[in-house]
Amino acid sequence: MVSERGLEVLRVIVQDYVESREPVGSKSIVERHTFGVSAATIRNDMALLEDEELITAPHTSSGRVPTDKGYRVFVDQLADLRPLTAAQRQAIEAFLGQSVDLDDVLARTSRLLAQLTHQVALVQYPSLATSRVRHIELVPLTDSRLMTVFITDSGRVEQRLVDVHEPLDDAFLGELRAKLNAALGGLGLSDAGVRLAQFPAEFPVQRRPFVEQVTSTLAEQVVAGRQDKLLMAGAANLARTEEDFSGSIYPVLEAIEEQVTLIRLFGEMEVDPGGVSASIGRENADFGLGETSVLTSGYSSSGGGVARLGVLGPTRMDYSNNMAAVKAVARYLSRLLGAE
Repeated sequence: MVSERGLEVLRVIVQDYVESREPVGSKSIVERHTFGVSAATIRNDMALLEDEELITAPHTSSGRVPTDKGYRVFVDQLADLRPLTAAQRQAIEAFLGQSVDLDDVLARTSRLLAQLTHQVALVQYPSLATSRVRHIELVPLTDSRLMTVFITDSGRVEQRLVDVHEPLDDAFLGELRAKLNAALGGLGLSDAGVRLAQFPAEFPVQRRPFVEQVTSTLAEQVVAGRQDKLLMAGAANLARTEEDFSGSIYPVLEAIEEQVTLIRLFGEMEVDPGGVSASIGRENADFGLGETSVLTSGYSSSGGGVARLGVLGPTRMDYSNNMAAVKAVARYLSRLLGAE
């Protein structure tokens, strides 16, 4: 059983090691922190922490570094989430507030998180499992080309160009637009796909080729809308922390390029819209990310779906600052999307 003072020693070891990247010894703890006990007493506390596999000696020196288990205890019990400064909060609101649509706001969010944390930022598109069709627009561009716009209640917008085989009839285009919205508005994406397949049969034979062109394009947009999608920014930050990995960083870079891998990892982490979840070190080994930590928080969209955003980096990261940033950005994003 680790004592209260032992936990405080673990806290300062994590904080000092994150700051300096140097193993932490009892002498430096006594010099840098006010424990009111001797270096010998701190060494005893460190020995107990080592027995509990919370710290380890990377070399034969007297210094110690946290283990994955030590980081886990720090995150679960000891991390003090420092609130973002007023300037940081204003920067979040100003930068994200300039977004023009969902794609833009999520791209901005990923870049912002990477800048705030100096880690790899990951932002998942809102889950479309429960999304519904909000609106379909058919926009004529020329006499033989139109744009189909498919919008869900989560704010997802899919656009496609269609080159038609006959001159566009504005009156019929308006009729088709109205019937599509009446038939599909409010439907879930799976039901919308089924309904689109049935739709051309409801029109006169001479109109069906045109309707089939439009509905087949919309069906492709439905499928695209149902696929999971993840945005990433700040991969170059890994290169700046290459010393934190025991070998090459290339396996990590290869792993994060696989969106399916990251989406699976996100899917296995607990979603806590009001807080931050962490997966540390060996907990990520099955995904090829055993030397990394992932911090995530859930955010909600106007459609009611919950998705995740977070950061990925070496286990030697500033957990307190990064968790605070992830939590703050997730909360602001929920407010922003909920207001749309």
